[in-house]
Amino acid sequence: MASLISKIGVACFRARRWVLLAWVVILVAVGIASLALHKPESNSFSIPGTQSQQALDLLVSRFPQASGASAQMVFKAPTGTTLNDPTIKAAVLASLHQACWSPNSGQGQNVPSLSCTKPQVVYVANPWVGSTISPDGSVGYATVAFKVPATAISNEAKTSLSAAAGPAEAHGVTVAYGGGIVGQQTESNSDAIGLMIAYLILAITFGSLLAAGLPILTSLIGVAIGLMGINALSGLITLSSTAPILATMIGLAVAIDYALFIVHRYKEELGGGLNPEQAIARATGTAGTAVVFAGSTVVIALTGLTVVGIPFLTVMGLCAAGTVVVAVIVALTLVPALIGFAHRRLRAPKVRRAGRRGSATRWASLTTRYSAPVAIAVAGLLLLLSIPLLSMRLGLPSAGTNPVGSTSRTAYDLMGRAFGPGVNGPLLVVVDAPAKLNPVAVAEEATKDLKAVKGVASVGPPQQNADKTVTVVVVTPDSDPSSKATEALVQRIRTDASKVATPFGARVYVTGATAVNIDVSSKLGAALPLYLLVVVGLAFIILLAIFRSILVPLKAVLGFLLSVGATLGAVVWIFQGGHLAKLVALPTTSPVISFLPILLVGILFGLAMDYEMFLVSRIREAYIHGTDAKDAVTTGFLESGPVVTAAALIMFSVFFSFVISDSLITKEIGFALAAGVLIDAFLVRMTLVPAVLSLLGRSAWWFPKWLARITPELDLEGARLKDPAASQRESF
Repeated sequence: MASLISKIGVACFRARRWVLLAWVVILVAVGIASLALHKPESNSFSIPGTQSQQALDLLVSRFPQASGASAQMVFKAPTGTTLNDPTIKAAVLASLHQACWSPNSGQGQNVPSLSCTKPQVVYVANPWVGSTISPDGSVGYATVAFKVPATAISNEAKTSLSAAAGPAEAHGVTVAYGGGIVGQQTESNSDAIGLMIAYLILAITFGSLLAAGLPILTSLIGVAIGLMGINALSGLITLSSTAPILATMIGLAVAIDYALFIVHRYKEELGGGLNPEQAIARATGTAGTAVVFAGSTVVIALTGLTVVGIPFLTVMGLCAAGTVVVAVIVALTLVPALIGFAHRRLRAPKVRRAGRRGSATRWASLTTRYSAPVAIAVAGLLLLLSIPLLSMRLGLPSAGTNPVGSTSRTAYDLMGRAFGPGVNGPLLVVVDAPAKLNPVAVAEEATKDLKAVKGVASVGPPQQNADKTVTVVVVTPDSDPSSKATEALVQRIRTDASKVATPFGARVYVTGATAVNIDVSSKLGAALPLYLLVVVGLAFIILLAIFRSILVPLKAVLGFLLSVGATLGAVVWIFQGGHLAKLVALPTTSPVISFLPILLVGILFGLAMDYEMFLVSRIREAYIHGTDAKDAVTTGFLESGPVVTAAALIMFSVFFSFVISDSLITKEIGFALAAGVLIDAFLVRMTLVPAVLSLLGRSAWWFPKWLARITPELDLEGARLKDPAASQRESF
């Protein structure tokens, strides 16, 4: 493996102009495909097979009028007036008519809803008839129903609905929009900040602005190709809005790190007396091979999300895995080519390296000399950080977690204060009655006791499809959409309603955005153990083959479990508990995002194995070249410790820069990954790993002979690489 990758590196070094041209052509081609095929992303989350999704599918097929998306136009009267004042009421009605495109004539003030002529809009409810004016008359809202789901609503329809606020706002009425149809997507310069910090770290690490710029340049090219490829795929599959963000996070971090490892090894070989072509052969044969296997663990972890059976999570994982594959290919081809243009100018001042080696020596001496106390202390600290994990609750963010001042947050707050918290998370009770029964009687029987159910604030009138076999009832809880009480209410309605409907042969479902979120969280929580088993099992086998050891992969897996536990504990403590909320500019507390634990397991495992690969491969390299097992720990640490530190700081900077995002999902993912990298790299890989390997000594590399015979020799450390000059003479 090392010999093959070494040959690839030398070939790209020699044909650098052609390699650079090829990547430019690929960049342009993918860019054209992205512009031609890109479609908007979706913010919806669903899981096939859950009760809430079954109900939505039923509505689409048999009651399409009730299956489309909806938005709320929320109106707040100016101070000192009410919405019932004739002038204010006329202004609000004018906005509702504009949202509907229906003429004022024939649409009186007492009709329940306006029949719309605007494309994609079914109706706009009349708040004065639908009892959606607050008792004091200060706040009211109108539901705008669409013919199509949220993903199919055109930008023109969204812009038109937003413009409908004009007549009301002209009279001083505050207008806000709920439902997520209308809203401003605030863009942050998170990735730019992360890149600037990464460049500074690289400049300090290499002692050269040129060397620092090379990993940044290659990472930008790789991520650009990955993201534009994802945009092109959006024309064929539905992408969640989080997928490109996650791909950017992962792509930037690993692309910079992979280039860093190869450039750093190249500089080392130059410093050892090799010429540039010999140095690139050795760098790609060793660090390049480590990049391949490190990238493989990340890709396995991300593609492993497919076993969970959750479409939006599968797409997120595959998109991020695609950017990692691009990053690996870029590192093995474009990085050697660009190094070929720079040659010896990449060499850094030796005085700076000596200073860093002094710090690494002191740390290595501390962790190996006091290996037992260090291992116990680190393990104890990680277990302590994991304690908040025991109280973790899963959920999906509501508009109540959006930034204060955004239209969705304003609508959420106004409606909650005026009508109670449950109005922001209504439930849909769907009754599917066979045509042979009296569907009206069945619907009434199945829903008549809903008002008496604990936790129900109000029950709307039943709505039926054309043949009256499907009935929909809107139930408003008296609790917040993300609360435990609302979750309990959903389960209570499902249990009680099914008892009533079963004797009639009808089926009763509970759906709506709140019920969907509850089902998604439940399914994700149940899928986590299986996913953890699959990913950890596959990665253990790969590490077994790479390091040809039983205890080293076992140590890596156990260290990861400590890392992920401590990371999730920190997330729960801050985002759910509200501690240090100002550190991450958290607008309000909420349950942990339901897909974060399973996503964190996949991504953090891959990244943790990156550091394990680069650190332990240098330790094993020293060991197989004759160094004593305990001394090899120090030798390998001195060679890889500084660069692993730089790589971890870069990843931390890239991930943590996304914490400034207004999106709670982006903020929480960014913090979790940043904290995970910090904990795993510095507490586990840089501290616990040297201590444990020092304790184990030669036994760390024990490998049964029978297993050695059937395990392929991957030669991660380049042990089979001959003298670079001789190797090149034979190979080229």
